[in-house]
Amino acid sequence: MNESAEERAWRAHLYALLARLLAAPPDAELLQRLGSLATAGDTDMERTLNTLGQAARDSDAKTVAEEFQALFIGVTQGELLPYGSWYLSGFLMEKPLARLRDDLARLGIARQQDVREPEDHAAAVLEAMSLLTAEGDDRQKEFVQAHLFSWLPKFFHDLAHAPSAHFYRAVAGLGEAFMAIEAAYLEH
Repeated sequence: MNESAEERAWRAHLYALLARLLAAPPDAELLQRLGSLATAGDTDMERTLNTLGQAARDSDAKTVAEEFQALFIGVTQGELLPYGSWYLSGFLMEKPLARLRDDLARLGIARQQDVREPEDHAAAVLEAMSLLTAEGDDRQKEFVQAHLFSWLPKFFHDLAHAPSAHFYRAVAGLGEAFMAIEAAYLEH
C-alpha cells in the first residue's frame, strides 16, 4: 500500500477516535473538541464529520453517559452487544474471539492488563487497527478484512438504528462512512 504519512495518520486517528468513543462515553472536554468539527467540504466524510460535530454541540457529558449506559451496558444488558463473536456466531466468547487472539499474538499486540472487555469488543479491534495503521504495518489489510469488515459495518448499522442512540447515531454514521472508505482504500 502506497500512502503518505498524512493519509496514514488520518486513518489511524479515525480508528483511534472511534475506539475511544466506543470504549467509554466522551467527557465534556472531548465533546467540546468534537463540537469544534466543522468542514466546508461536501464529501460524505465531511458531511459525516459535520454531523458528529453538531451532535456533540447538542449534547452534554451526562446525557451521553446515560445514552452509553443504555446502549452498551443496561441493567442486565445494553441494547447492543459490541462484540465480534456475537455478530459472527450469535454467542459471546466464541471461535471468532479465539482467531482474533491468535492474530493479535502474531502481530505482537497484547491486551492491556487493566482492560476487562474481551479483545473482540468494537473498541479493542478499532484500537488494534489504529496501531497497525499508525505503524504502516503491511498486515493491516488482512487484519481489517478478517476482524473488522466481517461484522463492524453491521454493528454500526445497528447502532445507527438503536432506540436510545442520539449522539451515538452520529458516531455510527462516522463508523459506517469510514468503513466504506477503508474498504475502497484497501482494495488498491
